[in-house]
Amino acid sequence: MPRRQAIASIIVLLVSMFFGVNEESLNSIVDWIDPPVAGFARVEEVVDGDTVVVRFGETKERVRLIGVDTPETHHPNKAVQCFGEAASEYLKGLLSNTDVRLEADPTNTNRDRYDRLLRYVYTEDNELVNLKIISEGYGFAYTIFPFQKIDQFRAAQAQASAQSSGLWGECDIVESGDSLNTVPDADAD
Repeated sequence: MPRRQAIASIIVLLVSMFFGVNEESLNSIVDWIDPPVAGFARVEEVVDGDTVVVRFGETKERVRLIGVDTPETHHPNKAVQCFGEAASEYLKGLLSNTDVRLEADPTNTNRDRYDRLLRYVYTEDNELVNLKIISEGYGFAYTIFPFQKIDQFRAAQAQASAQSSGLWGECDIVESGDSLNTVPDADAD
């Protein structure tokens, strides 16, 4: 975590502990201490391993990462899947309260059926988070829909699988239609 983000986090924590301010006030304090970088959005929440909520000024958007699918943690009709919690925690560690650059894919739609923005997500260091999730074994290349980086994502998945990285070494993986999934986590509540 960059130094200014660490300082901002400490100040926000202290202010919230002693003064009991609400979330909107905390966001204003964070922006005053650590203003978003131009062209970037602030990650407000990590929903799960492949979905985040970002803020552009006063506007919040739910963003689904293009080309990556992580095991389920919140699906209404599915049990928590193996490595789902790990994928969520991994993304939280990468992106919580950070600034990211979002990029659309010209071969994909702008939004999915749940009205989430579909985007590639880049860190301030220009690292493609979508690809990193796959490379580190926290998710699968989601190739049901076309996107420009599909070959790169498939290659990263093949390498993660060959190296038994992350879920590839920890979970039973099943093919379900056109996608891959992990079986439900026996330890989940």
